[in-house]
Amino acid sequence: MAAESSQTLERGLRLLRLLSDGRPGRTPTELAAELRLSRPAVYRLLTTLQNEGFVRRDGEGRLHLGFGVLVLARAVQPLLREGALPALRRLAEEVGATAHLTVAEGEDGLAVAVVEPSWTDMHVAYREGSRHPLTKGAAGLAVLALREGRTGHVVTEGHLQEGARGIAAPVPGLPWLEASVGVVSFTPLDPEVVGPRVAASAVELSRALA
Repeated sequence: MAAESSQTLERGLRLLRLLSDGRPGRTPTELAAELRLSRPAVYRLLTTLQNEGFVRRDGEGRLHLGFGVLVLARAVQPLLREGALPALRRLAEEVGATAHLTVAEGEDGLAVAVVEPSWTDMHVAYREGSRHPLTKGAAGLAVLALREGRTGHVVTEGHLQEGARGIAAPVPGLPWLEASVGVVSFTPLDPEVVGPRVAASAVELSRALA
């Protein structure tokens, strides 16, 4: 019984991962083919996940992630913040710029952790909970780069705030997390120096959360 229950849980998690990959919704038949399971087995999984709100069906019968996953995501955010703060604090102090961790929520980026440097005369005030499209700002563009398999740093200027310069790098190696680590400043940031430091911080965070 324990082995069978574990197998069912594993299959359910694999199904949720498929639905979270950013592609359009799938039919039960498509899910069965990708999971290499019988259609009755997939229907049983879908029934349970739909009843719990983790999967929803659109008007054409295609399956998508349900809004129940947002509840889990909100519960994870404090853990992400706690895990990210040490790396962000080191980054902010070394670079002299506001450091942040941004996670993807659909097509938006959400700042879940922000650390301001303690020794600068002036720095960018960036609130935790700030939200912006992934297509604007270094943090969001770094997440989009991650979706394309690129891990290098991204540099922007004036995307979200006039005069603000940003450098961000995706957090690699965590299939369950689309996120980036970045810094933002009103003073010039040398991409050749700061970019690799930001990328190293993203790798450090990835190892801490693995």
